[in-house]
Amino acid sequence: MSSRDWIPNNQWPKWGGYAAIALALALIAWLNWLSGGLLAPLYALIVTLAAIRFGWLGGLLSALCSGALLLIEATPAMEAAVDAATLVAVGLSVGLLTAREQRRKRHYKNLAEKLGNVYEKVQANFEGMKRAERLSALGQLSAGLAHEIRNPLASISGAAGILRRSQGLEPKQEKCIDIITHECSRLDGLLTNFLNFARPRAPRFQKVDLLPVLENVLTLAGHGIRGKQVSLANRVRVGLPSVECDPEQLEQVLLNLMINAIEASPDGDMVELGAAFSGDKITIEVVDRGHGVAAAHVDRLFDPFFTTKEHGTGLGLPVAHQIMSQMGGSLLARKNSGPGMTFCVVLPSKHTDS
Repeated sequence: MSSRDWIPNNQWPKWGGYAAIALALALIAWLNWLSGGLLAPLYALIVTLAAIRFGWLGGLLSALCSGALLLIEATPAMEAAVDAATLVAVGLSVGLLTAREQRRKRHYKNLAEKLGNVYEKVQANFEGMKRAERLSALGQLSAGLAHEIRNPLASISGAAGILRRSQGLEPKQEKCIDIITHECSRLDGLLTNFLNFARPRAPRFQKVDLLPVLENVLTLAGHGIRGKQVSLANRVRVGLPSVECDPEQLEQVLLNLMINAIEASPDGDMVELGAAFSGDKITIEVVDRGHGVAAAHVDRLFDPFFTTKEHGTGLGLPVAHQIMSQMGGSLLARKNSGPGMTFCVVLPSKHTDS
């Protein structure tokens, strides 16, 4: 342990504080000389205060200065020497005790921070378990409903196709058949989302170079802009390690996040796709500066059927969250300090150096 560790507050004494101590000692020396030595006990007070404020080093230096002043002022040299030694003992003992208490306070503070972190992790795991139970129950319900609805829906769509091939249809009848066909197609897509949510396929793990996957996501997202004046920025760092994941599912998740970000962004804004490697984690971020989500709704973004879109199903983000959980990663959302949202895909870098 270095001498720095014995000093309270993890600081070397400040020269300003030492100057104040020196002035106090000079004042006491002058008053003690005027009183004929009656105020000598005040030296002990100054030494104690210096030891409490600056630790053993401050107590020792102030005690040595006080002892020197006593030796200069006092007639009996032996008595002055004893008083000086006493002051040194007081300065050292009070300083060491103060340092020990400061170390104990730092220890308890660090312990409290660690316990707080553990509590947050336990709380997060508990919330994850509750979400998993809800997802499981809703998944079973969604799968049953999807299968029950898909069969009659296929019959309706088939009947509409037969009617379309009929001769002599009036324009009004053709328009009704178009509506039936369009809505059947839309409902079939919704049922597909239900089934993907209820029974997502298991990931097919393989060692993947992330750079081509991310570049492909940017290319596909560029086709999804659909006339909006939104630009895409590539913030992917070079030298990312390869990871073991399902590239198709990862691409599906990132493309979903990019399309959401584009839809949330006003014209003239930018959507950023970034990726970085730290420790044993790879973090991929999709950042927009759009209208964002209310703070009260951020924790509900991954709940099934919760949506802030007018025509949304509330299944896109829950499906993406489930896919990332199956791959051993995570999907996180947070509000930006300014406008917009940031969605983070975190993957373990299970790469091996060849």
